[in-house]
Order: sequence, then C-alpha cells, then structure tokens
Amino acid sequence: MKPSFQPNNLKLRQRLSLALMLPVTLVGAIATPIYLNTAQAQTAPAQADNGRAITLRSDVQEANSETGVVTARGNVQINYPARQIQATAAQAQYFSREARIVLTGNVYVLQEGNSLRGETITYLIDEGRFVALPKEEQQVESIYIVSDQEPTPTPIAPAVPTP
Repeated sequence: MKPSFQPNNLKLRQRLSLALMLPVTLVGAIATPIYLNTAQAQTAPAQADNGRAITLRSDVQEANSETGVVTARGNVQINYPARQIQATAAQAQYFSREARIVLTGNVYVLQEGNSLRGETITYLIDEGRFVALPKEEQQVESIYIVSDQEPTPTPIAPAVPTP
C-alpha cells in the first residue's frame, strides 16, 4: 500500500526528515534549512547559565557553522528575558561571532515598556544598543516611558488683596 500524503503524514515526514537533516546541518559547512520553531542563540556557553539565552522562533531557520550566522525567516519572534526584550520581524540574522542581531522587515521591538519600530534594526548585544533605520521616505518611531522624577508641585495660595 502506497503511503498517502495527508496533513498528518506530511508533518510526520517533515519531522523524520528533520531528524535526518539536523546532524548534517550541525556538522556540515553549508547552510541547510532547519524547520524548527525554536532555537537557542547564545554568545558563550557560560552565559546560558546566567539566564542570557535568546529564544528565536520563525517559520524557517538556517544555520551556517562555518560563518556562525543563523538566519530566521517568516514570522520571526525574539525573546531575551535577561534584558526584557521582545521583538518581531520578517527576518532576523544572528551573527554569533559579533554578538549582533539584524532584524529586517516591519520590525517592532519592546523593552521595559519602551518600543521601537523601523524597517531594519540592529541590536548590538554586548553594548545593549539598538540602531534603527526606516523604510525609504519614512521615519523610525520610538516610544519611551518617561518617569516623573520631580515631585508634584503644591498649589500656590491665592494672593491676598491689599486694602
């Protein structure tokens, strides 16, 4: 009996192909698509113990062991709890050797209530710095939560008229 390609069989087939493809991806020097929903990106093994793991979710991910670059495409979501960062984009590239993430395509970043929108946003992990660029003929948008550092002024008593 010939196997049918029903949705359940297709998912099973994708999982089996992933199991066979993953060792080649990790050992090989060429970029091979990885059909995973989650990957952990780290700059150093010791940092994972300090809660510095960055979770990267997307439709498709490719890892190149020779260059140290992970490329994620389609519905990209990034979560970096150590720095309270959440981001979405169409594509992300994690450059592990430079500790840099480049997000492109309708990028939205949220950190501690502050937000940043742009077409391309680069996050320099070691510096904790964002560099944002807009779409052509548009602008980058940032929204910052500003805390009120000054005490609320007390009202001044009305002047007493002189007789």
